[in-house]
Amino acid sequence: MAAPPADVSALPARSAPEWVRDGVIYEINTRTFSPAGNFAGITAKLDQLKKTGVTILWLMPVHPSGLLNRKGTYGSPYSVRDYYAVDPAYGTKEDLKTLIRAAHARGFKVIIDIVANHTAWDSVMMAHPDFYKHDAQGHIIPPNPDWNDVAALDYGNAKLREYMMAMLEYWLREFDLDGFRCDAAGMVPTTFWDQARPRVESAKPDVLMLDEWSAPELLVQDFSLDYAWPFHNTLTEVLQSGQPASAIRQVWEEQKAKFPRGALHMIFSDNHDEKRAIARFGEKGTLAASALVFALEGVPMLYNGMEVGDTTESGGPALFENLRVFWPIVERRPEFPKTYEALTRLRRDHPALRRGDLVWLANSDESRIVTFARHTAGEEIVFAVNLSNRPFQGSVSLASHEGFVEMGKDTAAGLPALQLDAWGWRWYRRTIR
Repeated sequence: MAAPPADVSALPARSAPEWVRDGVIYEINTRTFSPAGNFAGITAKLDQLKKTGVTILWLMPVHPSGLLNRKGTYGSPYSVRDYYAVDPAYGTKEDLKTLIRAAHARGFKVIIDIVANHTAWDSVMMAHPDFYKHDAQGHIIPPNPDWNDVAALDYGNAKLREYMMAMLEYWLREFDLDGFRCDAAGMVPTTFWDQARPRVESAKPDVLMLDEWSAPELLVQDFSLDYAWPFHNTLTEVLQSGQPASAIRQVWEEQKAKFPRGALHMIFSDNHDEKRAIARFGEKGTLAASALVFALEGVPMLYNGMEVGDTTESGGPALFENLRVFWPIVERRPEFPKTYEALTRLRRDHPALRRGDLVWLANSDESRIVTFARHTAGEEIVFAVNLSNRPFQGSVSLASHEGFVEMGKDTAAGLPALQLDAWGWRWYRRTIR
């Protein structure tokens, strides 16, 4: 039986680069993001992304996908055939470098997905069968029965570890990337990330290492950002399954108590593994969820057309097909880009939303309403959101309500009285001297 994870709540978390703490991540599925479905198609939309206000571009795996045992028509991007190559359907390595240079020129940071736990069955690494896990009969095996399109790597092999660390260095040095989103990071031994972290830092001192996992111990030494999966799952339960809105505060406080001090999480309501948020929550529910994401502590993330209200499927089996973002949907949902531009602008302009402490505030109906304050030197912001389809009229508990102005209206706030439309939210701010 595996030993329980160590209690790391008293330890400091690994600090994140300033550009990460201040950032907004945008996840891109190269295959589906643009009509062209390639690197050039992303380059052509950089100015549009700049207008949205995102600052960190995360490219899902850029490598060739496996053919053997592939799922669907195109196979999963997470079934990698060659870590040192790019998918020819996306363009050339020079096309990728052109994209990265153009992004950097506009002030973006760029990270790519690295799938370190497994490869395609026809990977070039199959020339080294000792790089893989085997069953009792000596057959290479998948990580689990459901992931039968990929083969599990064996990090008990020191040569595999060196291969993977050298590969990480290659992408940072040759492409001037700014970091990695590490797929299924918790399925790779922590001892490998312990070895890899100094190597990637030597190639890029202010590197971002984002782990797709939720394990407190990974944020002590190796990663500076992880997935806020518990928050995401609870948000879905509140909006879809009738859980009270107070469950969001509960899970947030539980995670705060478990993780190292100052731990930073990527917060989101949509990503490539799930049904689209707009399909789960509806149009108004999606925007309310996004407002909450941008108001909370952490680094917010948007996914692949989310900012125009795209409803193109995601997750399996859509992950294995070519279902492209339908950009003209913006004509039907013009409030979506306006809302996301406003949310990114608020976060950019107000330090309390990027760096401020979070204090939960009681309100008169915590089954539907979430209220909290963010404060830092110079300002305090109170945020309230209605996670239901019924209007709310009640109050929020504040030690002092003097001096607040409703943001966007620049009028004196009526706090502690509070009114919210169905799925509505409000921001209030006061200057602290």
